[in-house]
Amino acid sequence: MPESTTVATGLTSQYITQVAGDLESNLKEQERIGAEIEALQEQLTALQQDHSVLVNMQQVLGVTHEPDEPSTTAKGAAVSSPQQKTAAAPSSGRRARKTTVVRETTAKKPATSKAGTTAIRPTLVELIRRHLIEQNEPRSAAEISTALGKAHPERGIKTKVVRVTLEGLVAKSKAQRTKQGASVYYTGPDAPEPTTVPQAEDTDR
Repeated sequence: MPESTTVATGLTSQYITQVAGDLESNLKEQERIGAEIEALQEQLTALQQDHSVLVNMQQVLGVTHEPDEPSTTAKGAAVSSPQQKTAAAPSSGRRARKTTVVRETTAKKPATSKAGTTAIRPTLVELIRRHLIEQNEPRSAAEISTALGKAHPERGIKTKVVRVTLEGLVAKSKAQRTKQGASVYYTGPDAPEPTTVPQAEDTDR
C-alpha cells in the first residue's frame, strides 16, 4: 500500500507539471497568433485607407470606371466588412450634412413667405379708413375699436390708439369729426353731414 501510494503521487506530480507546461505553451501561442492577427489587421486597415484615397482621387480626376474590388476569402471579407463601413462613414456623413443643409434651406422658405405676408398686412390706419367708408352713419372711437377688435382679434386694438389715429386722419382731411354734446363721432372724408347724430353713452371721455 505505501508503495502504490507513492507511485500514484509521482504520477499526479508529473501530470501537474505537464499540464502547467502545456498551459504555458498554449498562452504563448495565443499571444504569438494574436500579435500576427493585429499586425495583419493594421496592414489591412492601411490598404483600405489607401483604397479610399485612390477612389476619391479617381472621382476628382473625373474617372468614372472603378477597378474591381480585390478578391478576398470569406474570412477576409468577414473581417474587413465592418471596417469598410467605417471607411465609408465620412462620405456618408458629408452627404448627410449636405442633405441637412438642403432641408434647412427648404424649411426657411415658408418662413420667408410668412414674413412677406405679415409685411403686407394692412395697417391700423388703413383698417380705420376702410371701416369709416363702409359705415352709413358716424361712429365713435370706442365703437370703431370694438368693431375692429372683433374683426382682427390678433392685433389687440385699443381705443386710445384708435382715437389718436382718427385725430390724425382728421388733421389730414382723410376723416371728418362731429360732436354731439361731449361725445365725438367720426365719418369718412366724403361722408355727407349727418342730420342727426345717434345718441350714445359718452365712451370717449
